Amino acid sequence: MILIRPAAAVPAPQVPGVVLRPPVVEDAPALARLYFEAYDPGVAAASEEEALEDINLSFEGGYGVLTPDLSRLAWDGDELAGALLVVERAPWPDTPDCPFVIELFTARSHRRRGIAKLLLASCSAATVALRVEDNNTPALTLYRASGFQEG
Repeated sequence: MILIRPAAAVPAPQVPGVVLRPPVVEDAPALARLYFEAYDPGVAAASEEEALEDINLSFEGGYGVLTPDLSRLAWDGDELAGALLVVERAPWPDTPDCPFVIELFTARSHRRRGIAKLLLASCSAATVALRVEDNNTPALTLYRASGFQEG
């Protein structure tokens, strides 16, 4: 299912100790580790090596041009706690013509702290869309609470 959130000021939750910054290609190894560990085995990548290939493909434009203005990494000290990767426009024909969230994930050890809400709030100045499985109740709850609607 495709969800869209129009541009609107979304209040960012306070998450003590967490700092956001745009991703850079040098972050790929840390992003791949987090990407692999954030999902159940085989859901996103079958191995950390496969996760790194996928993250590198994101930086290379395989899922659309990554936009540093909207993409953010959440750091808790020197630990990568979460990531939001947004492209200028997704390459798939069923997606809207607007920035598109290709990935949003948080470290299992940092869940339920508001990091995903903080990451989503960081791109609230733009209309953004994303894809979510209609049976993923936790994700749907997060996205709807963050202003996303079926589009």
